Amino acid sequence: MTGLTFAQPYFLLLLVVVPLIAVWYISRHRRNSAALKISTAEQTGLFTSTFRHPLRHLLFAARMAAIMLLILVLARPQTTDKWQNVTTEGIDIILAVDISGSMLARDFKPDRIEAAKNVATEFISGRPDDRMGLVVFSGESFTQCPLTTDHATLINLLREIQSGMIDDGTAIGMGIATAVNRLKDSGAKSKVVILLTDGVNNMGAIDPIMAADLAVSFGIRVYTIGVGTMGLAPYPEQTPFGIQMRNMPVEIDEDLLREISSRTGGQYFRATDNNKLMQVYQEIDRLEKSLIDVREYKRKNEEYLPLALGAVLLIIAELIARYLIMRNL
Repeated sequence: MTGLTFAQPYFLLLLVVVPLIAVWYISRHRRNSAALKISTAEQTGLFTSTFRHPLRHLLFAARMAAIMLLILVLARPQTTDKWQNVTTEGIDIILAVDISGSMLARDFKPDRIEAAKNVATEFISGRPDDRMGLVVFSGESFTQCPLTTDHATLINLLREIQSGMIDDGTAIGMGIATAVNRLKDSGAKSKVVILLTDGVNNMGAIDPIMAADLAVSFGIRVYTIGVGTMGLAPYPEQTPFGIQMRNMPVEIDEDLLREISSRTGGQYFRATDNNKLMQVYQEIDRLEKSLIDVREYKRKNEEYLPLALGAVLLIIAELIARYLIMRNL
């Protein structure tokens, strides 16, 4: 531990008031002292002094001590830990999530998009040292949340995404390009895109392979995740009789997703249910645990609490003494 410092030292100027109040108290006490003439020395015995008389000045001293302690509390005394070497696992990560209509399929519980949001939330919560952001794509793409360490805000924005926010379709190339645009100026040694989709690229002005090459040029790895069971998946459809489930073929361009990951140094994963999707994110979490720079830091500890407790005890003691023990003086 290093020496004591104050976060708000300008409050210490108020300590100048304490000696001024003390001078005023002494001056007032002398002016208020009365002289009494008596005829004989024997009569001095009529005026006995108890232990309470000299202690009355302690009331003033206690109040002054409490005021000084409260001033110190306002100044926020702190001690500082010694500089320490620490390591972090900070990595810049963009989650690119497909929100096309097919993500409403019920082969995941409750559906693909909600399952993806739940697992991604756990992934975000488990990496407090990383800057993370969120890109969503369908027929086009946009940034839902830029890179941030405010993971609570990121999770809230993740929970707000839903199918239908933008035109339907699957623009994988646009999703990658938007994510790359968010990472390209990052100074992190490790930059990662985790792209989750359940379909085939059929929209967008940017070819997925071209977007992957763009990621390579900025040193960005792309992990791709294909979500969907093998074969058919139940999909909700609006009919004149309400929403009914219809089995639809699951079409994922796995060759394209593998090529994107291979070019960028990432990996491709297939998730066929909720548990598999969770395992995929756990595997990516394990792969991206590379250590970044060793750095130094100082941690400040607030030390005002003992002073505040001391001030409260002095005030309570002064009030008890003034109004109970010495009230007749």
